[in-house]
Amino acid sequence: MNSATALYTPQVLALATSLARFPLGDDLPLRGTARSATCGSTIELGLSCNADGTINRLGLRAHACAIGQAAAAIFADAAAGLDRAAIEQAELEIQSWLGGGQPPGWPGFEAIAAARAFPARHGAILLAWRAALVALDSRA
Repeated sequence: MNSATALYTPQVLALATSLARFPLGDDLPLRGTARSATCGSTIELGLSCNADGTINRLGLRAHACAIGQAAAAIFADAAAGLDRAAIEQAELEIQSWLGGGQPPGWPGFEAIAAARAFPARHGAILLAWRAALVALDSRA
């Protein structure tokens, strides 16, 4: 099995295509974008929040590799009900994991575990969390 085959598993590709469940609509008032300096992948994310600041709906538009898209789907699948502090904590845990630390507590990361061995993909993995932080910081 070559490294690309190990990285782009059927599970990763299924996650990447599942982003269609989260369309980026004009009715999502909080917007954030993030770009990976290592590979040029980008994500545009829109959110709406409850009065307490927790995410209640989101949409994404990804121009990223399958790993970046799969990571965005992992984000989208579990972000509802979380607030800025939880997103920031998860982003820190993911950064630590990418650097060799413990797996993040965010559900679904086992699907992209092989990507940790590919530093060129690390920036793409973090895109959704970073875009969400930008969006949440735009709250009035």
